[in-house]
Amino acid sequence: MLLFNTQKELVSHLNSVSNETTSIGFVPTMGALHAGHLSLLEESMKHNAINVISIFVNPTQFNNAEDLAKYPKTLESDIAKIKTLSDSIIVFAPSIDDIYEGKTVASPFNFDGLEHQMEGKFRPGHFDGVGTIVKRLFEIVKPNNAYFGEKDFQQLQIVKKLVEKNKIPVIVVGCPIYREPNGLAMSSRNERLTDEERKKAAIIYQTITEARKMFATKSAKEITDFVNKVFDKSTDFELEYFQIADETTLLPCLRKSKTKKYRAFIAVFVNKIRLIDTISLN
Repeated sequence: MLLFNTQKELVSHLNSVSNETTSIGFVPTMGALHAGHLSLLEESMKHNAINVISIFVNPTQFNNAEDLAKYPKTLESDIAKIKTLSDSIIVFAPSIDDIYEGKTVASPFNFDGLEHQMEGKFRPGHFDGVGTIVKRLFEIVKPNNAYFGEKDFQQLQIVKKLVEKNKIPVIVVGCPIYREPNGLAMSSRNERLTDEERKKAAIIYQTITEARKMFATKSAKEITDFVNKVFDKSTDFELEYFQIADETTLLPCLRKSKTKKYRAFIAVFVNKIRLIDTISLN
């Protein structure tokens, strides 16, 4: 397995092993890898001759300093997990200075309004940080295909918009959510949950699954009221937001249209740990 800690070393290696006909697949991550990340790598390996995974906890996309400080950093075990798939995967684990070159600030982006919904409302500046790091990583790795999980569906749409508006020659591939046996969406943050919290967190998927069933006959407001009541009764979980939105624009659904695809989005706190999930409603 090849591990590179600087962009200069990575670029030099990629230039030596690839040409214009070589397909490069890329999975950007913040580490603390789980089966969901590995499923992205497996998808990349099906379609590309060279596969790169980045492990970098990006400071500019955190608007909460405590969340950044507590974000798990597990490079050694991450590499061990990657090795279970293949010894030929390239790992890029740069330092903050190597990526930001002494200026750890996000650039401003206009994502045509996608950045103002849901996560953007509750995490100011988050998507400027995402756009900054993803654009930088794309410039370094120069992948043909890049793989992102649909759990962060808003982020997936943001990255597609980033590529479109900046004319970056990469295909952005969204991959299905990988779930724990109880339905909880796999996330690096799950590692911070106690066993009991992890078990109880099944309520998130159960609730949005019920919302999907209701969507056939109920209005978005009725479903939102139902979700609010579920979490009002819970002493363990605090609902930050629940929203039914158009998949393309991410604008809230006010009145259902048969020509649009809708998705439910949810963010919940348990013991100060923030968990998100999403489900297609059509």
